[in-house]
Amino acid sequence: MSNKIHHQNLIVGDLNIFYREAGPADAPVILLLHGYPTSSFMFRNLIPILAEKYHVIAPDLPGFGYSDAPSRDVFAYTFDHLAEVMQGFIDKLELKCFAIYIFDYGAPVGLRLALANQEKITGIISQNGNAYEEGLSNEWNPLQKYWQEPTEENRESLRGFMSKHVTRFQYEHGVADTSLIAPETYTLDQYFLDLPGHLDIQLDLMLDYRTNVALYPKFQAYFRTKKPPILAVWGNKDPYFLPAGAEGYRRDNPHAKIRFYDTGHFALETHVDVIGDEILDFLSGL
Repeated sequence: MSNKIHHQNLIVGDLNIFYREAGPADAPVILLLHGYPTSSFMFRNLIPILAEKYHVIAPDLPGFGYSDAPSRDVFAYTFDHLAEVMQGFIDKLELKCFAIYIFDYGAPVGLRLALANQEKITGIISQNGNAYEEGLSNEWNPLQKYWQEPTEENRESLRGFMSKHVTRFQYEHGVADTSLIAPETYTLDQYFLDLPGHLDIQLDLMLDYRTNVALYPKFQAYFRTKKPPILAVWGNKDPYFLPAGAEGYRRDNPHAKIRFYDTGHFALETHVDVIGDEILDFLSGL
């Protein structure tokens, strides 16, 4: 395998999981875990940078991108379940040790995997992947209301969060030069959001996000006791995950490296080169 990106599929249980793969097969592995509302497509520019020296694997989570999105009647859309499927993915690929890149929804999935595979984790790169309550901005208030009162009214009030306008906002907010944002990004994300049944899949995950916040103390205890090498690369204008979320890592692991960039939530869209170099430098020291 070369640094060209190969587009693969793997059956995990009864689900087809799509993933992108590149780099030498015998090189150290880095697992890239995407967030909401995107897919492994968000890593299209980062993968070739990392694949010069590393074996890079970037799956689409169930319900996202080109992986299967079974009906919520037959598949429980919870973060525990997403992590369970990704554990099956790791096991089927027989990954013995790997670093993880966690972003947005990929953070609670990846940190669950880290807790369950502590001996396999060589390092953690968190790009706007939150594990601290102080990292949650006021944009989370409507979701927190839904967590506290999971009524149909509060659920319906969140449907607008998945509109084309808001999807585009997630890419452009805090970006000085929005001409750097490829329109395929939010257009592809919106295509999947608009498929039949997908809005309710996402509403289920929004409700279950409360379980991630409940796990923050357990994640933080892992950082303190096991001290996995951590690099936080953070868009400091992120409307959802504040810089305080990045600083939290250093509180629990004083050796954590924290890097801020003058950009928004999807920092790879504007700063992939510098973030890629920072990751390569971090990985070389593991």
